Amino acid sequence: MKKQAFNPYLPSWEYIPDGEPYVFGDRVYIYGSHDFYNGYVFCMGDYVCWSAPVDDLGNWRYEGVIYPKTSDPLNRDGKMCLYAPDVTVGPDGRYYLYASGGEGPQLYSSDHLKESWKYEGRCLDMTGQKECWAPSVIELDGKYYMYYSCLDADCEDEHGQTMRVAVSDSPSGMFKQVKKLLPPFSIDAHAVKTPSGLYLFYCNNDYEAERAGTFIQCDKLTDPYTLERKPVAVVRPTIDEEIYQKDRFKKGQHWHTIEGAFYFYKEGTHYLMYSGACYQNPTYFIGYSIAHGPEDADLRTLPWTKYPDDHTYAPLLSKTKEIEGMGHNSVIFDDGKAYIVYHGRDNVEHDPAVTEDLRCARIDELKIDGDVLSVTPTG
Repeated sequence: MKKQAFNPYLPSWEYIPDGEPYVFGDRVYIYGSHDFYNGYVFCMGDYVCWSAPVDDLGNWRYEGVIYPKTSDPLNRDGKMCLYAPDVTVGPDGRYYLYASGGEGPQLYSSDHLKESWKYEGRCLDMTGQKECWAPSVIELDGKYYMYYSCLDADCEDEHGQTMRVAVSDSPSGMFKQVKKLLPPFSIDAHAVKTPSGLYLFYCNNDYEAERAGTFIQCDKLTDPYTLERKPVAVVRPTIDEEIYQKDRFKKGQHWHTIEGAFYFYKEGTHYLMYSGACYQNPTYFIGYSIAHGPEDADLRTLPWTKYPDDHTYAPLLSKTKEIEGMGHNSVIFDDGKAYIVYHGRDNVEHDPAVTEDLRCARIDELKIDGDVLSVTPTG
């Protein structure tokens, strides 16, 4: 590594939250939402792209607007927002970008990562569905599978989000829903392929638990369409710092939230990272659980424990004087080092002119020492 990034790693005027890093060739590309300074809602901007050499994460280059939101035939007036995308490479060598949308996932494609993105239209048959969010597309044995959350067309309950799977012979779709994988409420799919098989981490709600709220479960997929239906709760709320909102649904019952699972394995230790609480709360944080076992272990049978234990608030990342709202991370490995990619919000309490969140893309080295993960936020 020639040079490490300092945060925010993009210029101070650029706000790219929900950014996922993709390594293509010898460069890391960041695709994410695009917020505006003092914007009245999130995700108001066009899709833009930034990149850096994989061995020089302090040398970011603006690649320009890769897709103007007004290029969408259904958004000529630019009033609709572009939400956090997912990117994959097809067998034809083209790049495919999938974006959330209430009317269904929007698909864009390009022969180049940095330019000439073409709007391909809605790529999921939304018959009987609405409010589709966070599509994630993977390729398995020559077919493409989209895991996503959606409401039934006649559902008016926002907690009716249901995990579903759709399939296509091509990354360009049309994806057809095959089945619902889980009953509501089920969101935040994170599919993991290990030597022992394919697993799905996801979030459910538990209204009857001692600490009611959203928690992370894990189940095994016997094939891309079928869960074993032997889920195990791997991370549950256990501390007050994970409270999302007090008295949220009924007096005296505080709602907790654990969401946004990200899994990786290294040298005999399994790590499961997550975000806790509400981004508007001072305790909002990135934490992690650990389990020891062989790489080919069934992820459901591992003895998952929050670090350092289930009853201690010890965030990997949380609010500092300069940064708040740090969450929803992923991890990339390069040249023997690990890096955590996440977004945070500039702490602007001292600036009365700022009325909305300023979500910045951030990257820092993630140090791994046995059970202990550590991050020193920069910038």
